[in-house]
Amino acid sequence: MNNEILNSNLPNHIAIIMDGNGRWAKKIGKQRIFGHENGAKSVKECISGALDLGIKNLTLYVFSMENWERPKFEVNALMKLLVSSLENEFDSLNKNNIKITAIGDINSLTSNTRKKLKEVISKTSKNNKLNLNLAISYGSRQELVNAIKIISYKVKNNIISEEKIDENIINEHLYTRNLPSVDLLIRTGGESRVSNFLLWQIAYAELFFTDILWPDFRKEDFFNAIVDYQNRERRFGKISEQK
Repeated sequence: MNNEILNSNLPNHIAIIMDGNGRWAKKIGKQRIFGHENGAKSVKECISGALDLGIKNLTLYVFSMENWERPKFEVNALMKLLVSSLENEFDSLNKNNIKITAIGDINSLTSNTRKKLKEVISKTSKNNKLNLNLAISYGSRQELVNAIKIISYKVKNNIISEEKIDENIINEHLYTRNLPSVDLLIRTGGESRVSNFLLWQIAYAELFFTDILWPDFRKEDFFNAIVDYQNRERRFGKISEQK
């Protein structure tokens, strides 16, 4: 087993489920939002790692559709944290040539959050070293339902024919239509599930689960996940001899 990262076999698209903020805070007797605030440091660590290696696409599960069911004060605190992070990190994003994109039901966000997000997306749109994609108010089932509705409408109105519907057509109607499929999915926090995250896009992704709670996840841990990925054999349904 190789323990060093190989430049020849890097994942093009890494997605992360950043789990464990609340439990991390509870362990030290703090409110859940304290865990979310410290989790922002781990985001910086992973962005730094992606930049070091030349990873082109990094998607972070920031806020799920299901997260709207959390206590209102926590939801409001998370929205404020997102806005402050975008404001505080804007210069760094531009300096490091990072492009911000977002997927999810952006219209469901508070007006201030939506305004700040769209502003940062617009002002970083020409950056091209790393595409930092934020999944906000996102649910994969909802994404697929939305795609099916749009495609159905187009078939009904003779915009596309039923016979032409294939994987490419479906891809074109997903939030992630401008992104490649996920190569590596990382989930922190000790849970081994995908939680309605990029269900279509992770069809052939390698899954990496770790017990490390998100606020404790560092660049070294990010690199370890990539080493694990590089030591796997991706066959895409074929056998080893066909590679």
